[in-house]
Amino acid sequence: MQVTNDDTRTSAAISMRGQIIAAALLGMMIFLFAGFSPMQILHNAAHDTRHATSFPCH
Repeated sequence: MQVTNDDTRTSAAISMRGQIIAAALLGMMIFLFAGFSPMQILHNAAHDTRHATSFPCH
């Protein structure tokens, strides 16, 4: 007989949701850092990605 605990399942779902939100926020911070960075190297590295996602850079 297998006993499932709803608290464990809920905790795992919250943990997974938190990880997804944290990864999305980190990705957005990196994307915006590269997008608004005045350094030419980062500008050139992110240039094609910004245009592909309709992020204005000029």
